[in-house]
Amino acid sequence: MPHNLLKGKKGIIFGALNDSSLAWKIAEKCYAEGAQLVLTNAPIALRMGEINKLSEYCGNAPIIPADVTSMDDLKNLFTKSMEHFGSQVDFVLHAVGMSMNIRKHNHYSELDYELQHKTYDISAMSLHRVCQTAYQLDAIAEWGSIVALSYIAAQRVFPDYNEMADAKALLESIARSFGYHYGIKNKVRINTVSQSPTRTTAGNGVKGFEGFISYAEQMSPLGNASAEECADYCVTLFSDYTRLVTMQNLFHDGGFSFTGISHAVIDQMEK
Repeated sequence: MPHNLLKGKKGIIFGALNDSSLAWKIAEKCYAEGAQLVLTNAPIALRMGEINKLSEYCGNAPIIPADVTSMDDLKNLFTKSMEHFGSQVDFVLHAVGMSMNIRKHNHYSELDYELQHKTYDISAMSLHRVCQTAYQLDAIAEWGSIVALSYIAAQRVFPDYNEMADAKALLESIARSFGYHYGIKNKVRINTVSQSPTRTTAGNGVKGFEGFISYAEQMSPLGNASAEECADYCVTLFSDYTRLVTMQNLFHDGGFSFTGISHAVIDQMEK
């Protein structure tokens, strides 16, 4: 049941590709909670995805293409978004990630460094670009919120997560560092959410991902958090109830991140 937690707020959602995307679920939940939205993704992703359906669901939200590695595209995105809203933006979701080496099936010990640079640029440096563009344009209102999606592989080794683990570690560092500066400038908060492994288009590209999901489910006292539950959590981070939460990596994973071993896993190993 909606509670109008985002009534009157205006936000930009990066990364919704199809209804399997976390960004898609988050956009739906934000709209249901009263937010007005602008949707964006890379031009090629807009051609491949189904974002027009999401736009219709979200009150015919404008779709503005933006390559997150292009400062010109990001400047255009924020400028047009403010023109559309007639005001600054209140929140931004960064749900962008792509591993070029995983796509090429390159093992972590045999990375192509040119591809690795592209991975970092798309998956992590893009958050800095988004924040810097908004900062310079004064595009985010006082007490605004930026949330980027991460994963626990930034802190722990998940061998097949490959270079994306390093990208997520950089993403989380950028959230902390820029969160300091943006907090001082305009009380804008920046956090990352480390979500349970979730069946998304991006996640399905990781070798052994079904094993990730099964293991995390057995390790987590509360079980894995679903995409819908992740959307609920992100809504709270965009709302006025979390104004003093910033520069944090927030685990939304049913307790997985702080569980050393579970009886379910022990029982499975003893079979």
